Amino acid sequence: MAKFSILAGPARGKTVPGTVNLAGGRAFAQTARLELVSLLLTTFLEDEFYRTERQTMARIRELIARVADPRFAAKAALYARNTHGMRSVTHFVAGELAKAVKGEAWTRRFYADLVRRPDDAVEILGCYLALHGRPVPNSLKKGLGAALGRFDEHQLAKYRREHGVFKLVDAVNLLHPKATPALSRLVRGGLAPAQTWETTLTRAAADAAAATTIATHAATAGVDATSATVAAAKSQAWAALVRDRKLGYLALLRNIRNILTHAPEAVEELCGQLADERAVRRSLVFPFQFLPAAEALKHGNLPGAGRAMDALNQAVDHSLANVPRFEGATLVALDTSGSMCGRPLAIGSLFAAVLVKASGADLMVFNHEARYLTPNRRDTTLTLARDIASASGGTDFNAIFECANRAYDRIIILSDMQSWLGGGAPVRAFADYRRRHEAAPRVYSFDLKGDGTLQFPQERVCCLAGWSDRMFGIMQKLDHDPEALIREVESIPLPG
Repeated sequence: MAKFSILAGPARGKTVPGTVNLAGGRAFAQTARLELVSLLLTTFLEDEFYRTERQTMARIRELIARVADPRFAAKAALYARNTHGMRSVTHFVAGELAKAVKGEAWTRRFYADLVRRPDDAVEILGCYLALHGRPVPNSLKKGLGAALGRFDEHQLAKYRREHGVFKLVDAVNLLHPKATPALSRLVRGGLAPAQTWETTLTRAAADAAAATTIATHAATAGVDATSATVAAAKSQAWAALVRDRKLGYLALLRNIRNILTHAPEAVEELCGQLADERAVRRSLVFPFQFLPAAEALKHGNLPGAGRAMDALNQAVDHSLANVPRFEGATLVALDTSGSMCGRPLAIGSLFAAVLVKASGADLMVFNHEARYLTPNRRDTTLTLARDIASASGGTDFNAIFECANRAYDRIIILSDMQSWLGGGAPVRAFADYRRRHEAAPRVYSFDLKGDGTLQFPQERVCCLAGWSDRMFGIMQKLDHDPEALIREVESIPLPG
């Protein structure tokens, strides 16, 4: 979805005890690098429970300055975009670096590598113009221009945004990239319409309506005939789109109800594509994006809904294929407080369900109090995720360790880190738990919103952010290297 193009116009640090989080509770500060990576992996640049979109943008701008290494900020953006599929927040980082960094040889390649689709270039340019105006830096022009030169006519036509305020052709006219046959056709207006699923459905309906209108002269009969003919044409179009594999993976998920309603004969092909492991991984789909599709199948007694749900469960398992099988005793503690409502709780519930099924972990939910749950491990992953909890109440991290009734080798906490009850950071409660059970667990603290504070001193936990199947690989690395997430970013190549 466009965010910026519509606006286009003129080393490991020390933690800081005593920090207050966004909810007003005692916490610990992250290093600037860790907080920046956390934000880039978790924010979608939209208003959240404790912070507005503009406040998030201001915080990212501050962190880029505090990191004092624009190359690290650039690598973090590339990591977020190309490994985790984040878009708008990485466009914003590119715009900020274009303003702040001048005369560095690596910037041109960075802007080019951040562009995975033509509209990435439009959004980055739109972001810069909206926030900083003209002139556009030459390095940004050259990098985005080089990226646009990689795309063929179909890709340019698909993302040209013909009806947008700031179109792809507008970006080309500002960037002046090296001419290619595809770009020349775009500028001249000679690109054929992209053969997308949306245009296929629109054309099928229009053709059917036109044919019916010509064939009948009776007004009332014509309306009925047109409606029936258009419905039949749409049904055929949906079936053809699935059969010919014209729908991308996200389009399949978003239209699963349409397909089952209008083209139930395509259910077998639909299920095969949904459960395709390579397609799941290639799409960079987030696990929480399976949940709306699953919800769509719950209502209306759709034909083939059961088989489609089976395929979705397989797909979720594919997207989480790197779940480690931990040895020893594991506790998963899921924050179910009010600030976790919406996407964070959807991600956290799914995350918890997978860890419980994969590792035989104990499951605890907490808000202003904590309690153990006993899930049915024979349930599917999505069923477990739906049934775990709903969001309400405040947040007290102390409750986790006051409730924990055995020694664990590791404790995995899923939260937005906005604890304020019980004094905030559970330093004393954690110490009491360790003494009570003679335990020394490794704590994996997952920040599902990137709000910038920790509930433990950084040296005593593995602090993670975001969500993708890559995170489980990182968890394995953290058993040996507490700064694995930062090292993952630092390993991103940035020539120049």
